[in-house]
Amino acid sequence: MSDVKISIRPNGPYLIEGPISLTDTVGNAIDTGDKKVIALCRCGASVNKPFCDGTHGKVGFAAE
Repeated sequence: MSDVKISIRPNGPYLIEGPISLTDTVGNAIDTGDKKVIALCRCGASVNKPFCDGTHGKVGFAAE
């Protein structure tokens, strides 16, 4: 079995490493481009949701 690692960046995205499949709320596949690492937005301000685009820094996102 392949290992998947999820890391939370301080005041930033979730980093997902390893072979993954990502789906939307109705089960449709979201293309990850066969990347080995993806960053998922957790501030809610990314224009490229569900992926992080660095907007958390501009909006002053602070994790609890």
